[in-house]
Amino acid sequence: MVSMIQLGQSSVLPHPIDNDSYDRIILCIRLLCNTGNEVRKIWLNSCHESFVTMLSDKQLRETEEIKAKAQISHSQPDDLIDFYHLKSRRGMSQLELEDAVHDDLKRATGEFVKDENDANRLNRVLQLTGFSDPVYAEAYVTVHHYDIVLDVTVINRTKETLQNLCLELATMGDLKLVERPQNYTLAPELSKQIKANIKVSSTETGVIFGNIVYESSNVLERTVVVLNDIHIDIMDYISPAVCSDAAFRTMWAEFEWENKVAVNTVIQEEKEFLDHIIKSTNMKCLTALSALEGQCGFLAANLYAKSVFGEDALVNVSIEKQADGKLSGYIRIRSKTQGIALSLGDKITVKQKGGS
Repeated sequence: MVSMIQLGQSSVLPHPIDNDSYDRIILCIRLLCNTGNEVRKIWLNSCHESFVTMLSDKQLRETEEIKAKAQISHSQPDDLIDFYHLKSRRGMSQLELEDAVHDDLKRATGEFVKDENDANRLNRVLQLTGFSDPVYAEAYVTVHHYDIVLDVTVINRTKETLQNLCLELATMGDLKLVERPQNYTLAPELSKQIKANIKVSSTETGVIFGNIVYESSNVLERTVVVLNDIHIDIMDYISPAVCSDAAFRTMWAEFEWENKVAVNTVIQEEKEFLDHIIKSTNMKCLTALSALEGQCGFLAANLYAKSVFGEDALVNVSIEKQADGKLSGYIRIRSKTQGIALSLGDKITVKQKGGS
């Protein structure tokens, strides 16, 4: 073992020995040199108890996940069965056909997402123009798998008929407008529903911006009303997932994109801050609950999530309580693509302070 340490620290090898292996070998050498009862008790009894506790926690988590999945009722006995191939496709766009196929796959695999409640629906209504603008517009944003559907309500608040009214949209990021909305004629004080479909190709925060252009009889030139930007939240695309510790370490070593966020929060309890990050990022904590118990002034945990595009998101939270009671440390995010690392880092930076 001494020879292995000397070889690992020599300049002959292209890669030196890592710190974990070095510490482990040094510990084994100390054990052989010191055969007292205290060391024997630590290695034979304490390590065995820790290993048994780890296995118990793992079995408990697996049992709870199985029970949670068993309680989910995907369909009732009297639910209507829809046969996709027997449906009429008249009046359906290619986008709607693709979504219908994807919904059928979700139902078959037990991953179908239930409808949102009214509170979540209201949170997706975004005001695009001001109340004093001649044209008022608001959008209801629906994130549906790989597509974003904007249901824009446009209201003519003037006493004139607006001609050639058009909703012009542009995207930034991996977003693509499927089709350009057509022109409309809007009578005084009437409203119009305009639908726009946008394709999503990767997990990252995208921005949709645009304006409303129209003509009126009193104004010779076309009038332009600039719309507020619509920011697409990355949380709509990632969901909690589970992987083994070995798989997490392998991906952590392989993924090249890393985003390091310094801890800046008003929360003063380590476990409370970890729960806040888990809730804000919609991720799964892989660290056993027994490892997070106690008050030692330090906490380290691994979080994992998977996107709808099959991308993996890894997060390591390492925090320490200072003498003044404040928390310090870093949150490291790793992924195979740059977009999810940057977007998740921006989300954590905004949400980590807490208090809201």
